[in-house]
Amino acid sequence: MFDEELLVDATAEARAILASTPASGSDWSRLLSALISQFPDLKSRISILADEEKLTIESRSGQATLFCEWSRGLARISLRSRADDDHLSEFDRHIVHAMEQELETLRATSENGPLLIWREHVDQTVTWANTAYLTLADGFEPDDGEASWPPRRLFDLEGPAQSNGATDEPSDPKTTQAPARASVVMPDNTTLWFDLYTSDQDDGMLVTAVPVDAAVQTEQDLSDATQTLTNTFSYLTTGLAIFARNRRLTHYNPALADLTGLSLDYLAQSPSLVEFLDKLRDTQMMPEPRDYKSWRQNVSALETQAQSGTFEETWTLTSQVTYRVTGRPLSDGAIAYFFEDISSEVSSSRRLRAQTETGQSVLDSLTDAIAVFENDGRLIMSNTAYAVLWAVEDGDAMHDVGIIESARLWHSKCAPSAVWTDIKDVVAGESSDTAWSGVARLWDGRRLQCSASPLPSGQTVIRFATDAGVDALSHSSPKPADPHYVKM
Repeated sequence: MFDEELLVDATAEARAILASTPASGSDWSRLLSALISQFPDLKSRISILADEEKLTIESRSGQATLFCEWSRGLARISLRSRADDDHLSEFDRHIVHAMEQELETLRATSENGPLLIWREHVDQTVTWANTAYLTLADGFEPDDGEASWPPRRLFDLEGPAQSNGATDEPSDPKTTQAPARASVVMPDNTTLWFDLYTSDQDDGMLVTAVPVDAAVQTEQDLSDATQTLTNTFSYLTTGLAIFARNRRLTHYNPALADLTGLSLDYLAQSPSLVEFLDKLRDTQMMPEPRDYKSWRQNVSALETQAQSGTFEETWTLTSQVTYRVTGRPLSDGAIAYFFEDISSEVSSSRRLRAQTETGQSVLDSLTDAIAVFENDGRLIMSNTAYAVLWAVEDGDAMHDVGIIESARLWHSKCAPSAVWTDIKDVVAGESSDTAWSGVARLWDGRRLQCSASPLPSGQTVIRFATDAGVDALSHSSPKPADPHYVKM
């Protein structure tokens, strides 16, 4: 017996029915949750009880009847079954007990898990829900209000007839649909994400919602990271091509299209590594191999070496463009290739080499012996006259030679003199920045004019000039140096 939604009185059997329902909402809501599966139109029918005063509602199965009466502002609800429990045999009672035990196990399983589980009627009314669902639905109710039955429908789902779309094949009414991702925005604007698993039933559907907030956040973080990397790659002047484990192009940047001349439409088709390289070969954007066999070997080596992180080649094209191509392995079995235009770098290197060779030729054309020392004392340049004067090979003159070793060589071939200490001081920067000059004498008697001139860049040029008209060192046997003066 109810006064509005408050239970006033009930038999022991009725209280047992209420006790089997989730402890949420008003007494009337709990009774509705227990009966609505057998009496789906109970809520709409009971709304006219005050006017009709008496209602008789048959269950969906036809095995029970609900008698409703209105008297003096109170509603009396009676449930009667067509089966007489007193006539159950002992065997039947054992079966009923086993079913009750199973029901209790299933109820405990559904009530104590984190999953949202509920059933919906074909008219989209929630006919049953577990505690997790009811707790979430209660979050939409006013703080001072009681939960009502049926609870709020949290997700907009298609009915069983529409869930699979149009099909010519008969569907299994118990078919479980593939999960669909859906969200619920709570009153505090918090968004909760779930994967929904629906199973079509005869009178509606059974739905299980699995919380996937962590997975959604991870996917969002991954998407943000990918977007950040994509934006970063788009500003790079180096072409990037990433081939997945199956060796199909999955990521690239605009610079790749600019450097290779391949269209963005072609790259968007995710060509394989072989197709990509074939395309480069056809468009003459890579060195032409001698024959097809060597070409296939190059492709195989290009993949194998990239997997080990050792692939690096310089491609000089017929258009005088030079690329540095590098292959690097990624952790998931993918391979990344980097295409860098080094044409300017190569041209600068060539110009620098040409300038160096020209400068060396100019030095070699001079009759005076010239040696250039870095500010740390290293010999970085000398000419042919220097090699002849001091009897050294051109290649040996600058092989790990410093000012100390050079001064010992000079001292060993000349009469004792203080000029070598002066020259070392100039190279070491211990004397003034002005040019220095001095005179030494070779063991063959020739007078050797020595000068040291600091350069603005910090190097020092040492010049040795012999007396005019005196024969070269090779025409006279030098005296051996006094060991007392040679050791420095």
